[in-house]
Amino acid sequence: MKKNSLLFIFIGLFLIACHNDYTPKPKAYLRLDYPAPKYQTIKYDLPFSFDKNIIADPLILKQLNSDNLSYGINLNYPDLKGTVFLTYKAIENDQKNLNDFLRDAQKFTFEHTKMADEIPAYPYENRKQRVYGMLSVVKGNVASPAQFYVTDSTEHFLTGSLYFQTRPNYDSILPAASYIQKDMRHLMETLKWK
Repeated sequence: MKKNSLLFIFIGLFLIACHNDYTPKPKAYLRLDYPAPKYQTIKYDLPFSFDKNIIADPLILKQLNSDNLSYGINLNYPDLKGTVFLTYKAIENDQKNLNDFLRDAQKFTFEHTKMADEIPAYPYENRKQRVYGMLSVVKGNVASPAQFYVTDSTEHFLTGSLYFQTRPNYDSILPAASYIQKDMRHLMETLKWK
């Protein structure tokens, strides 16, 4: 009798324990809060000035050659693990190298077509400041999700490329890439040649 009672109690507990109402969990989304951008004008001994986001580390300036015709500048975003690499080159008097600079900048962007899903390009023109260029947003698992170039067509040429310190996974870097792309657009809009 004891065995039967224990068996019924065990079966009863088993049936009660196995009866769960399944409630689906709501989808969760990663919440990334980036600070609202605050900009300050960068005025170094360069042939141009621009506004940069204050969360970007101070500029690291490197003179690439001794004749002051080209510079390399890095805008580092440590919290986002990204860097915008800027390269400035002076256009020579005959403007022959302008075509080379434009070809190289566009070639760099289109080298990403193998891995990119889409590459929308956004032309930029500011006649008052004589700044003309293009911002390209590369969508997909690519090394550089955004590049731009700007020029005055006579003396100055500046390119910028965004890279992250991580393996390219478009879905993972998209929030940070979008944030920095807005800063790149702001840089283009505030650029002034000297």
